[in-house]
Amino acid sequence: MRAAVLPVLIATAVPAQAQRVDVSPYIEVGQAVAADLTDGDVVTYTQLTAGVDAQITTQRVQVQANYQYQRLFDWGSDFGSGEIHSGLARANVAITRWLNLEGGAIATRARGDQRGGGFGPFVNASNVNTAQVYGLYAGPTIATRVGPFAVNGTYQFGYVKAEAPGAIDLAPGQRRVDYFDEATSHLVMGSAGTRAGTILPIGFTVSGAWLREDAGQLDQKFEGAYGRVDAVLPITRTLAAVGGVGYEKIEVTQRDPLVDAQGQAVLDGAGRFVTDPASAPRIAYDTDGLIWDAGVLWRPSPRTALEARLGRRYGSMSYTASLQWQTGPGAAVQVGVYDSVTTFGRQLTGSLAQLPTNYIDGQDPFGARYGGCVFGGGVTPEGQSNAGACLTPVFQSISAATFRARGIDAVYSITRGPTRLGLGAGYSSRRFYIPPVPGAVIYRSRDESYYVQGFGQWAIDGRSSFSADVYGNYFVSGIEGGLDAWGAGAQGGYYRRFGRAYGSLTAGLYGFEVEGADADVIAQALLGIGYRF
Repeated sequence: MRAAVLPVLIATAVPAQAQRVDVSPYIEVGQAVAADLTDGDVVTYTQLTAGVDAQITTQRVQVQANYQYQRLFDWGSDFGSGEIHSGLARANVAITRWLNLEGGAIATRARGDQRGGGFGPFVNASNVNTAQVYGLYAGPTIATRVGPFAVNGTYQFGYVKAEAPGAIDLAPGQRRVDYFDEATSHLVMGSAGTRAGTILPIGFTVSGAWLREDAGQLDQKFEGAYGRVDAVLPITRTLAAVGGVGYEKIEVTQRDPLVDAQGQAVLDGAGRFVTDPASAPRIAYDTDGLIWDAGVLWRPSPRTALEARLGRRYGSMSYTASLQWQTGPGAAVQVGVYDSVTTFGRQLTGSLAQLPTNYIDGQDPFGARYGGCVFGGGVTPEGQSNAGACLTPVFQSISAATFRARGIDAVYSITRGPTRLGLGAGYSSRRFYIPPVPGAVIYRSRDESYYVQGFGQWAIDGRSSFSADVYGNYFVSGIEGGLDAWGAGAQGGYYRRFGRAYGSLTAGLYGFEVEGADADVIAQALLGIGYRF
């Protein structure tokens, strides 16, 4: 569970926002062709799409939602028909001056097994080692003052569901891993604090949190809580020393999978492990004790904030940092160094909550939306930094196990009139915690991933625009028998409006290679026409 000390809020003047309500449903039909440049296979299919784009902006309400449903029909090949749900929504509603309701939802595709493919839009559409994922969170947030103290509180309900992945091409002798099913979570956080010079020469905050997640697979339960005190000691006008100490307890338990006479895990119809009802809960992860950290906070201007801490947590040294830098009008950089013990469900809902309420909706017709970096517009209507965030570490592959997630994530976003640019990159590492139970494949192993993604949108004239996306991933598998893999791709699209009707042409080139095997290089193009209501 990630410790999140709720910040002491400082009242600032917020400019009045223009009223804006824009809801635009649409339908589209497209014809696609994909060619495997390695072995010469060519696939054609028809793609039917229905979706809606919505944005509501008032003084009290900020909502952005984008959703599309795609149905694919092949033309007599082995591609197979299927459907894809893609969507992202973020909302913040001010009920009163001190009470807000916040929420978010996502639907996208993700890799099902660390050892299989699943990097490019083509394999996403063809259902090879990919699973449809849904996630949401919602809850109230309180921010008020009681005398000299700023008091904050949050409750979040989270739910995540992943369908079983499609075909997975495993090497001979490799065993199946368990597949994530669904999980519900409850998070409660609270804090009370005051600024330096109000009561004492130092500022201090007392905070605490409780988290509970119940997962469907193997009856896994994650429960954690912490309480801590943080202090801020000003050194200069722009520099302060920060530190905190507290107590934390986390316990994760799960039951054994049912095994057959050969000692292999019994699978249900979806390929997931069947829970042994007679087994007792085993401890997968347990920590209980003192936590502490110390560091610096640097704020040279209202547009720049840098905080870095080191300390001890989860039984070893822990390092975290954050940078928010508004580099200019409509441009911002955001960098985060993170370290937390978490699950796939909690990592997804936590990352979803970090996304901005106004983001750039990329126009990707191949069903690969929202699985990577989500870019903001650079600056919010209130003038705050809004670079965005990357969901790549979440969707590198779906895991049913608890793990320690560590890494760094950096995003740059800029908006200049109709031109929008974004760049994201990072590194992530996961160390898995699974008790030595029958049928388990992973035992205290670790995987790593490196990723980079670029995005651009340019207006050609009042009716047409061009967009481009590039990405690259390198995955180091820590699983038994797993091989390293890389993936890269680039695609561009042309879009033109004809009143309410529109046409689009998108083409891309994608590559994927597993260690020791031949690389797959795929070219794909899609011509589509649509109508907005």
